[in-house]
Amino acid sequence: MIHVSVLKSFTSKNVLITGGTGLIGRQVVKILCDAGANVRVVSLDVLTIDDRADHVLGDLTDFNLCKELTKDMDFVFHMAGIKGSVEVTKSKPASFFVPLLMFNTNVLEACRLNKVQKVVYTSSIGAYSSAEVFREGENQEGAPMDMFPGWAKRMAELQVQAYQKQYGLDNFAVVRPCNVYGPGDNFDPENAMVIPTLMFRIHNKENPVVVWGDGSAVRDFAYSRDVAEGVILALHHGTQGGFVNLGSGTGVTIRELLETLHSFLGFNYEFDISKPSGFPKRVMDISLARERIHYNPTTSLLDGLKETWEWFIHNQDEYLKKKNYFKD
Repeated sequence: MIHVSVLKSFTSKNVLITGGTGLIGRQVVKILCDAGANVRVVSLDVLTIDDRADHVLGDLTDFNLCKELTKDMDFVFHMAGIKGSVEVTKSKPASFFVPLLMFNTNVLEACRLNKVQKVVYTSSIGAYSSAEVFREGENQEGAPMDMFPGWAKRMAELQVQAYQKQYGLDNFAVVRPCNVYGPGDNFDPENAMVIPTLMFRIHNKENPVVVWGDGSAVRDFAYSRDVAEGVILALHHGTQGGFVNLGSGTGVTIRELLETLHSFLGFNYEFDISKPSGFPKRVMDISLARERIHYNPTTSLLDGLKETWEWFIHNQDEYLKKKNYFKD
């Protein structure tokens, strides 16, 4: 939970949220509208997330639009991103790399030019080099594990560092979330991540649901509302010239994920051990975020999955209203 004093600091403030129709962004929109902020959402998704917010259908690769949108804003949450499966990341790297570079550069520079009071940029776990446990200040020397999107995310982080060095700016905060899931996730069967893919297959009565590997791979799954609170806290407190991790604080095996889904959904599943399990372990250390911004994720995997499933059942076709960067 966010302390009431933090929420009050947003009352009557002008706030821009790029990607506010996305997985994390929509949670930020709700929290800040509840706090009495004047919220503007910009996205290429044809969606209205909250009637209390002003929704703009706009392309952030247009620098002039970015300058116009950030004018007279007190705070900017730059959360626009591109989300897709590992397969899509590998097969269509330019669809990730080019738009990410363009709108990250544009939004951050527009914020600088318009002297926005506070800005937070949402990077990604994919900007890290490969490791089992990700800690701030480590795994920075090699190439990002998510090659093209990872480099694009790192370039924006470097842009923030450049502002610090040249202009002495300390009003840009940076966060790196892990594998985020929740209401509003991408359920497009062509490029969805692991949790929405499993839910889609369960709903479509696959019997059994066949999962690659032996289920031993460990991942860090964070619920979107918890991460949204972390992003808000990062903007409020700042990240002291670096970035902080936003994860769940707990590693979960793929087998545990399936067992948790199975505890409230009736389906059969089996593992195909002839197929690879993926990297054995990838979890985030969130101790620095707990210390610096008082981040405290509280949603259990079971509760988060139940809320996500409930949303999915009532919004199965929402992905058709979202911008798809992978259509030729």
